[in-house]
Amino acid sequence: MKLRSALVLLAIIALAGCRNNTVTISGTLESPTLGEYIYLDELMSDRLKPVDSVKIGDGGKYAFSFDTEHPSMYILRFSQNNFLTLVVSPGEKISIGSHRDSLNFPSVIRGSAGTENVVRYNNALRKTVAVLGGLNETYMKNIDNPRLPAVIDSLDSVAEGYLTEINQFTKDYIDSNLGSLETLIALYQQVAPAVPVLNAEEDLAWFVKVDSALFRQYPQYEPVMSLHKQVQLLVENFGGRAEAGPAPGERALAPDISLPGPEGDTITLSSTRGSVVLLDFWAAWCGPCRMENPNLVAAYDKYRRKGFQIYQVSIDKTKEAWLKGIEDDKLGRWIHVSDLQYWNSPVLKLYNVESIPSNFLLDREGNIIARNLRGDALLTKLAEVFGK
Repeated sequence: MKLRSALVLLAIIALAGCRNNTVTISGTLESPTLGEYIYLDELMSDRLKPVDSVKIGDGGKYAFSFDTEHPSMYILRFSQNNFLTLVVSPGEKISIGSHRDSLNFPSVIRGSAGTENVVRYNNALRKTVAVLGGLNETYMKNIDNPRLPAVIDSLDSVAEGYLTEINQFTKDYIDSNLGSLETLIALYQQVAPAVPVLNAEEDLAWFVKVDSALFRQYPQYEPVMSLHKQVQLLVENFGGRAEAGPAPGERALAPDISLPGPEGDTITLSSTRGSVVLLDFWAAWCGPCRMENPNLVAAYDKYRRKGFQIYQVSIDKTKEAWLKGIEDDKLGRWIHVSDLQYWNSPVLKLYNVESIPSNFLLDREGNIIARNLRGDALLTKLAEVFGK
């Protein structure tokens, strides 16, 4: 039995070592300029990192081959204004067909779901940009029209409608592809220079969503690390004015939390995926919180064997008070975290928590399905969730 187990283990290791990380890109250009070079760069947060360049061959053919250990973003380009953003995963074999002058809108794209999504978004954005360009032309034609103010009002109204439409399309696109790198690209699209599709303050919730989903999966990937730092600053600047957490009734991924536990070890909210989780904000000095704690104990005792977990965030000032509250209320069986920053904790802004007790119920995928369930309301909701 021991020999057989060893052989199985060796086979698993061998298979893991043979995993194919090589990405191949095969392209065909219409109306190519023979002898011209096409370039491939890795897309970093603040620069393009050169990967390779190849000369366009007969029939407009070109090909690249490179290795990547995780999903990554690349730029296929002729120039600064003629490029295609690629989101590729290890082992993909990508086929692209496009006109030489419009790489961004290929007629054929196969073998890369991420890049196909990028192209789909590009096509939607292009339609909006074209409409807005047409409105600008109408404005220029009426520049000497005595009714110009009325024309401007009409054009502004139409433009606002299209801007709202692409804004909502982008939010839906992000929600549908949450956890994929193409959502990071969508955050920074523009309909014109200095006219972003998403506003960092007004649409902060979507920046938080993308950051939460990607940082959990790719915490060491440089563009994701850069986004994470930026979102932390955005939450600090706008968190009190824009709702960083999902709106009531919205089924959205809960922003991740990473805080120290009582022993000093960092515990993330995302580590609870697979369980139904009550994310609870409390403090030992909070009377209503202490009154609610017995209800949490009852709920935990009833449903923990079915996959119920509690992730309790304290906003106490001192570790001594925090730990004494846990001990006195007999709460030690579930997860506890705190940065001991009182009301200055960035996590409160992340979830737009302005009073405690406050809680959010998350499903097994980490989506918020209810909030501020107290007393019998919590038990009723858990009965509904686990009864399905």
